[in-house]
Amino acid sequence: MDDHPYVYPYSRSEARRLGEVQRHKDSFRLNVECARAIEQAIREHFNEAAEKLENDCAQPVLDQYGFTRVKFVLANTVNEMGLPHLLSGDVRSWAAQTFVPPDGKYNRYFAADTAASLLEAFIRQTQDAYQALGLFGPEHCIGNDLDYKGRVLVLSPDTLRESCWDARNQLWLGEGGFGCSPTSLGRAVYATCLGDGEQTRWDRSDFTGVLDEQYLPDWALERLEELRAPRQEQSGPTMGGL
Repeated sequence: MDDHPYVYPYSRSEARRLGEVQRHKDSFRLNVECARAIEQAIREHFNEAAEKLENDCAQPVLDQYGFTRVKFVLANTVNEMGLPHLLSGDVRSWAAQTFVPPDGKYNRYFAADTAASLLEAFIRQTQDAYQALGLFGPEHCIGNDLDYKGRVLVLSPDTLRESCWDARNQLWLGEGGFGCSPTSLGRAVYATCLGDGEQTRWDRSDFTGVLDEQYLPDWALERLEELRAPRQEQSGPTMGGL
């Protein structure tokens, strides 16, 4: 998976306030291109005889623009629909997970112009492609309001470049830092990656939550035991075993 250009998350007025107008322009241009690419893919992959999209419609667009931008454009498209009730409730809920700032006339420029049924089918294919990546999400966590120290944490995919979207890069052992406590004003969480052993600092908000142990893969369990063993030895009994 290749890295894709940054998806600017703020409106043009906010970009102007932050002195980031060019970043907004660059991202907006790609958003518009992505919307047109979605329209073209739907036209080219619509099976008139079966009156449905072919199964490989969304993947080329995802390969070209990345999941983050495609989801941003699809969420904006749902927001800009005149009759959103034509989409199923779970698709509307999926789109609502991505915040697209109100940006005046600019929003409509990167809304894909297509029928609601075809838009929903394209979104379904996008969801299926994302699920196929095997990433961990909120549904795999027992909560995000727990103490993180000594627990296996799920790093949000949004924190990582898409080229690093792999379950092995998501699981981290919380080591310490004020951010481990849910009631602390501190944000720093020091953690070790179960995938490659990297040790670094994250903000508490970078994590989706604490992994439910039933989803802990065998490879992660083995690595977790390796990391915990030295600490257990250090804290074990001394003085002749007493």
